[in-house]
Amino acid sequence: MFPVNFEYRRAHSAQEALAALQEHGGEARVLAGGQSLIPAMRYRLARPAVLVDINPVREFDFLREEGGQLRIGATLRDAALEFTPWVGERYSLLADVSRVVADPVVRHLGTVVGSVCHNDPAGDWTSAALAARATMLVHGADGEREVPIDDFLVDAYTTAVQDGELAVELRIPTPGARTRGSYQKIERKVGDYATAAAAVQLSLNEDGTVREAGVAITAAGSTALRVAQAEAMLRGQRPTLELLQAAAAEASTLASPMADARGSVAYKKDMARVLVLRGLKQSLSRLGVPA
Repeated sequence: MFPVNFEYRRAHSAQEALAALQEHGGEARVLAGGQSLIPAMRYRLARPAVLVDINPVREFDFLREEGGQLRIGATLRDAALEFTPWVGERYSLLADVSRVVADPVVRHLGTVVGSVCHNDPAGDWTSAALAARATMLVHGADGEREVPIDDFLVDAYTTAVQDGELAVELRIPTPGARTRGSYQKIERKVGDYATAAAAVQLSLNEDGTVREAGVAITAAGSTALRVAQAEAMLRGQRPTLELLQAAAAEASTLASPMADARGSVAYKKDMARVLVLRGLKQSLSRLGVPA
């Protein structure tokens, strides 16, 4: 099936892209990697009147550490994180995700910012962004605003980006020296959406207690979910197996998945528990702590 007719606008600067979006408001959509939007247009699930292509905007293609944050530009491809050595060394959670998003072809075309903006309930980057406590920089007619990820992810396929606005940069706090993360995912085959997935990031104090915890699950509701009860249980405590199991059980309690060909509700809820527990154990293992 072919998409319905649309106008194609090729932006060469951030100002040009923003002007096009403000001119056409809700009738316009942004094209970056296009790995979700183009299939949706072909199935006529998305029918934008105007497509604003931001790929020529060179200032959006960056990956750098600055001001205590990892900054990911709007057109940076998933593969850039997968093949940047220092990302693997310092951002273990992100490195894990970068290796399991869809398949290699998609990872060389898809963008991290675009994936978070698409906000698919089974997407990988959204739960990682929650666990890492990311923020999104959004440009609009009134200037720019930095939106915490918990506020950015509104509902399935819906974010805090308003008509005429453009998400330009995902910001992730640089982990401290005693911080490691893990992403655990099960899928029917390579390239399929997650049956269930969990993102975990742990920071330890010098005495071995948990300074900060980030726990989020994917394919467990209308959007990625922060397991706040698990984070609260872990924070300030010494990580024992019993504590990890109790924290992981909170993921199963919170999860509200839909039954489909990938599994029943009961199966997916239990997988949320299993994957959070695996993520907690692997994060600790990467910190040199047996669990």
